[in-house]
This record gives sequence, C-alpha cells and structure tokens, in this order.
Amino acid sequence: MRQLHVLICIAVIGFSSCNQTKQKEESQPSKPNILIIVADDLGYSDIHPFGGNIQTPALDELAKNSMLFSGFHVQPTCSPTRSSLLTGNDNHVAGLGIMSEMDYPTLHDQHLPGYSGHLSDQVVTIPEILRSNGYHTYMTGKWHLGEGSGQDPYDRGFEQTFILGTGGGSHWNDKKALAPPQHMAYTRNGKEVDPPQDFYSSKNYTDSMLAFIDRNRQDNKPFFAYLSYTAVHDPLHVPKEYIDKYKGKFDMGWDSLWMLRLNNLKALGLVDKDANNFIRNSAIPKWSSLSHEQQEHLAREMEVYAGMLDYMDMSINRVISYLKKNGMYDNTMIIFMSDNGANGAVATTYPGNSDGRYLSSFDNSLNNLGLQNSYAEMGPGWAQASTSPYRFFKSFTSEGGIKAPLIIKMPGQMKDAGQWNKSFVHVTDIMPTILELTGASYPQQYEGKDMHPLIGKSLLPVLKGDSTTVHSNDGMGWELFEMKAYIKGNWKILRLPQPFGTGEWQLFDLEKDPGETTDVSDKFPDIKNELIKAWNEYAKQNEVYDHRGHFDSLYRASYKPQNDDD
Repeated sequence: MRQLHVLICIAVIGFSSCNQTKQKEESQPSKPNILIIVADDLGYSDIHPFGGNIQTPALDELAKNSMLFSGFHVQPTCSPTRSSLLTGNDNHVAGLGIMSEMDYPTLHDQHLPGYSGHLSDQVVTIPEILRSNGYHTYMTGKWHLGEGSGQDPYDRGFEQTFILGTGGGSHWNDKKALAPPQHMAYTRNGKEVDPPQDFYSSKNYTDSMLAFIDRNRQDNKPFFAYLSYTAVHDPLHVPKEYIDKYKGKFDMGWDSLWMLRLNNLKALGLVDKDANNFIRNSAIPKWSSLSHEQQEHLAREMEVYAGMLDYMDMSINRVISYLKKNGMYDNTMIIFMSDNGANGAVATTYPGNSDGRYLSSFDNSLNNLGLQNSYAEMGPGWAQASTSPYRFFKSFTSEGGIKAPLIIKMPGQMKDAGQWNKSFVHVTDIMPTILELTGASYPQQYEGKDMHPLIGKSLLPVLKGDSTTVHSNDGMGWELFEMKAYIKGNWKILRLPQPFGTGEWQLFDLEKDPGETTDVSDKFPDIKNELIKAWNEYAKQNEVYDHRGHFDSLYRASYKPQNDDD
C-alpha cells in the first residue's frame, strides 16, 4: 500500500508539473513580442558595452544575451532616423527630408513631399502592419514625426500612447521648450495632456509602457512596444543623486576622454589597434586652455549627462525585470539603439535662441545645473569625445553623425550571444527584420494608397548565425542639410558644405581611415565616380531635392572650423 501510495503521489506530481508546463506554454503568445528602445542623441561610445566609462549595468547584461553591431548606421538627426526606423524607408520618402522645426523656406514653399517635416502617406509603419497581424502596439516617449490630427502616433498604428510630439525640451513637468518658437505638447492616445507634478521623462515614459503591457498581459496576444526616451537630449536634466554619482569623474576634460574612449574601442577590437590617423577638431579649444571656472562648469555638464544616461539604464532595467518576472523575456526581441551621434550643438544655435533672452531666464549656476530651471548641454567638446574617433557628430553625414550603437536580443537562446558583428547595418533594416520574425508581410498598398518598397534588408540571417552580412553587394545614401554621403563596402563618398568641408565630393577608405581624414579621390577616381553615380540614383529613387546653396547657418556659429579637415 505504501508503494502504491508513493506511485500515486509521483503520478499526481508529474501530472501537475506537466499540466503547469502546458498551461505556461498555452499562456505564451505564439508570436514573439518586440521591444524597441531608442536613446536620444547618445554618443557611439557612451554605453559601457561600446567602450564607455558611464555605468550601464542593464545594457551590460542585455549585451551578454544579444548580438552587438559595431557598423550600425542611422540618419544624421532625430526625426529622420525615427522615420526610417518605423517605415524601413529613406527619410525623404517618409517625409523627413527636413526637420519640421528648421526654417528652410526654399523647401517648405515648394511643398515637396519628401520635405513636409511629418510622416508621409506613402509609407506604412511597423505598428500599422503588426496591429493588423494580431499585435498590441504601444508607444511612450518622443515621437517627433508630426503633430495634430492624423499625424499623432495614435493615428499611425499605436493603440496606446503617451508621447512628446516635438523634438525635445525640459525633462521635468514645466514644459520649457528648447527655444521660444518651439513648444512641448504631450498626448495620450491622441489627446493633449499635462504631465504630473512629479514628472521626469525617463521615469514616466517607463511607467506608462509597463502599465500598457501589464493591462493586456493575460489576453495571450503579443505586443510591439516602442520605448523612445528623450534622454540624453539637451537640456540635460536628472535627479541630483545621479549627478552626484559622477562628481569629479570628468575633471580629466574632453581631450583625455576622447583618448580614453579611443583606447577602449581599440581594446574591444572595434578600431584597429594601430590606427592613429585622426585629426583633432580645431574649433574645439584644448581643455588645458580653459580657465578653472570654465572647466568646473563644463565638467559638471558632463556629470549631468552621465547621470542622465545612468538613470535611463536603470529605467531599462525596470522594463527587463518586469519581462523576466512575468515570463515574457525569453519570448521577446529587444532592440536598443541611438538615433544619431552625440549632440554638439549649443543652445544659442537653436532658432530663436541667438539673442540670449530665453536662455537668460534659466538658473545655470553650478549648484543648479542639471536640476529644474536649468539648461545644461553637452556641447561640441564632449560630443566629439563621445563619438571618438569619428569625424564630427550629430547633424553631419560624417561617421560621427551617422554611426550609432546597436544591440539586438532574439527570442530564445541566441547562437552568437555576446558576439560582435562588424558588417554594415542600416536603420532601415530593423523593419524588415521584425516583419520576417513575426511572419508579417509588407503591403504594396495600404488604405488605398501605393506604398514605397522597403529599402532595408532583414537581419535574421545574421542574428541566427547563418550569415555575417546582408549588405555585401549594395550601398546606402544620405542627404540632410545639404550634407551627403554614400557607403558601399569599405568605400564612402562624403560631401560637407563649406565651411565644414570643401563643398565637393571626397572619397574615404573607412577600413583604413575610419576618421575620414584622407581624401583618396586622386588615387581611386573610378571608385569615386561609381559612388557619385550611385548617389545620384539613390537621390532619384528617394525623392531627394538638391538644394545646394540654401544651407541654413544653424550650426556654423557653434563650430567655426578652420578648414575642411577640422
């Protein structure tokens, strides 16, 4: 009888265990969840997995379970990148050939479809496709792809949203804009709302995203979540305890930080250990030439920046911990990226700030810098260090502006977890990757309109370990603010308008010269001409309007480069 009792107990336990396993399996959606996390204006080497000296333990842990991409390229600024990310198309096709807040009368007056400043109707978004394929679709954070009726993310496929419509501004609840002509408007499901009194951007975007996911957690439908932080975009703000964590950490100055980051990238194998052909930006003063008071103030701004990134990493950990606690992590693809290089623009260059009146209303005393009613910024010195050793930073089609960190975790166990992929990858590759993973197809028509074909390629062969690249035989073009580029293989042509460049096409070998210091046009004229021809074809296919001669002076006052090599 005792033996029979034991056997019955074993059988009951076994049945119960199997039943629980079956119930757990049945509670999981059949398709994977998708989580895209975008940092705003994050430098290439700021996070620890990419050689940074700022604490990012959540991203460190994510990197161990992911593939890291060192050759990921985006658009030069915020909204163009976001348009390409969500549509798999060039920013001009998506309507963001120009940023809505920039004053380009020659473009606006001609009503060019590629330069409307908001998401066009000849592209379809990831959430629009996935929502019609059985997905919940959520977004919190920065939208920056249009405002008003028909242009809110709630109108473009997201069923639950809490977003900032514009490009940036205060991270507190006071809604102080980047400059007087701009404004800050938050919407929830398409209706304008005021942020709560205790609002802090990274905190509340995370709170809302977790609430959206949790609300429908039991209905067995997968989700697509777009968590679009406004950190680390200026003005730099973060709770004081996070600033205090980095007190004194950047007293070394930006010249030393530039070298530290370069050496870290060499140690990771992302830059050749023997590469030393880099040119310092002469528009940026040497740290040693600054007064003690200047150094103290500038070092504090970088302390705020570091604390802001640290807080965002903590917020990312909240999301990942939630997914793990609720059994969703293993069935979720997680993508982390930045939208462009670090931001080297100073506040006075934003339209409306040149007279200093608005900026004088802030309390930028050392003790208040980074707290409410302050306006801290990264500036070109720290931005150049954060993009070390690449040329320039945000807004430029040089590598410092369009090269960004990318980490992708696949659902389940990855074959090459923790490994680097060094091939060329483009932001337009994200959409076709997600569509292939979820079994969704890209429509030729959507809501009665013809859709522009995707230009990106699925990264699944690379993520599954079956291939090392998806762009072995094709190239990619860029254009923004008259800054142009085309990359194919290790070759790149670059045209920067004066005074940042010669105003003419230059040719660089990125494998030997990642800092874009030596124009090799004379040595390889055939390659240069081939790439110029390819750029012209890119421009034709993607509705690029050549507006040479109308370059806005927005960035000139900040950098004042002495020559084309600066």
